[in-house]
Amino acid sequence: MFAGLTQIITFVANQTAFFMKQNRIGLLTLVFITIAALLGVLNDFNIVDIPDNVMVATRWILAVQLVIYSLVKRNLTTWILVCMVLGVFIGVDYPHVAVALQPLSKGFIKLVKTIVGPILFATLVYGIAGHSDLKQVGRMAWKSMVYFYFATTIALFIGLAAINLTQAGVGVNIANMPHNELPKPVTDPIDESILSTLPDGVHWLYKTLAFFRNIFPENIVKSVYDAQILQIVIFSVIFGIGLAMVDEKKRKPMVDFCESLSETMFKFTNIIMYFAPIGVGAAMAYTVGHMGVDILKHLFMLVATLYMALIAFILIVLLPIALYIKLPIVKFINAIKEPVSIAFATTSSDAALPKAMSAMEKFGVPRKIVSFVIPTGYSFNLDGTTLYLSLASIFVAQAAGMHLTFGEQLLIVFTLMITSKGVAAIPRASLIILIATADQFGLPTFIIAAILGIDELMDMGRTSLNVIGNCLATVVIAKWEGEYNPDQIEIKEA
Repeated sequence: MFAGLTQIITFVANQTAFFMKQNRIGLLTLVFITIAALLGVLNDFNIVDIPDNVMVATRWILAVQLVIYSLVKRNLTTWILVCMVLGVFIGVDYPHVAVALQPLSKGFIKLVKTIVGPILFATLVYGIAGHSDLKQVGRMAWKSMVYFYFATTIALFIGLAAINLTQAGVGVNIANMPHNELPKPVTDPIDESILSTLPDGVHWLYKTLAFFRNIFPENIVKSVYDAQILQIVIFSVIFGIGLAMVDEKKRKPMVDFCESLSETMFKFTNIIMYFAPIGVGAAMAYTVGHMGVDILKHLFMLVATLYMALIAFILIVLLPIALYIKLPIVKFINAIKEPVSIAFATTSSDAALPKAMSAMEKFGVPRKIVSFVIPTGYSFNLDGTTLYLSLASIFVAQAAGMHLTFGEQLLIVFTLMITSKGVAAIPRASLIILIATADQFGLPTFIIAAILGIDELMDMGRTSLNVIGNCLATVVIAKWEGEYNPDQIEIKEA
């Protein structure tokens, strides 16, 4: 008994010492950041003339402190943020070393690209051929899909409008962009000899049909090799439909294989993300070394643009829907505040899933609707993620100096509309889709690796919107089905 009590006391003492140590390290790190920021402001605004060697020393003392803080925290997100800062310091103070780090960022991007083909194929085929319950659910299924596609399509266009309004990526210095990172044409080459024989009035028709011609795969292996995601999607959808038409006995092994492949790629992605701090740090160093420290201003403008767009989506789309269905908004906010807080703090929709489902049941939505709509919405109704994807892809094009027409932007949005479905369970799924889309349209990918450094700040907002959107969707479908019962609301008003 005394031995057990001693072990408990020792454990509590060790944990207390650990947390006190973390708090001290955190406080000391905050002091160093404050001093470095204050010196930077005084120097930048010419209030005090601080020698360059003092600024360099300050930066690297802060770098050492940040590394110590990361070692204590032992958290992947912390390491990503710290490595991003270290990358900036290297890019500013040692630009030639920063350029030499490019292979590390390239290696990380190549690892991410390996996920695209297998994960799209596995999730789409399994989603089509493996979920016969969608047929059984019937009416509720198509109503949910109509609502999901309505909401996410508007989210894509709001993201598109926001980035065109703020022009956050415009002004990045592309003069220093290396030759192998220069932007390529947005669409596949068009046969100019055929185009020259056609009257001007039908050029648009030929170009449109040429685009649709190019989304059909000639060789699926070649499509995977070339990262032609639309071709992979078309092949996977047709394959899934064909598999769904096969006898159950012959279909099951392939469905099980696709399920196993998607789960394996989930673990594969987890492993790759351990390399993210090095890849992000190298990408940030390379970007700052090549384009100057002004790139940071554009990245933080991207963050501000995203949050403006998320708020706009809530006010323009979700609030009118809530008012139209006569939702008790205050009670709804009280119901979802806990799952949304979890999503914001953890940047994980999955972490908030149990609380969200429980909260909506208490809010008067029948369990059968909650258990269908929220899990399905996690694949098809990611409002925050789809908004971010359209916004970030155009940001990359702006940063690369590509002047996209409205039609070309629509092609990118159309691609994202298809490819953003079905991979929500994958960590950093938005990064995978963004890189795949960049490859599809010839956008430079090293800028995306730099975006990953601030991805955590954006992920908090977009994940919270995902949860809000899915919780609202359950009420919409319940109202549509005539099964919403506000009299059963158990949430206490704050």
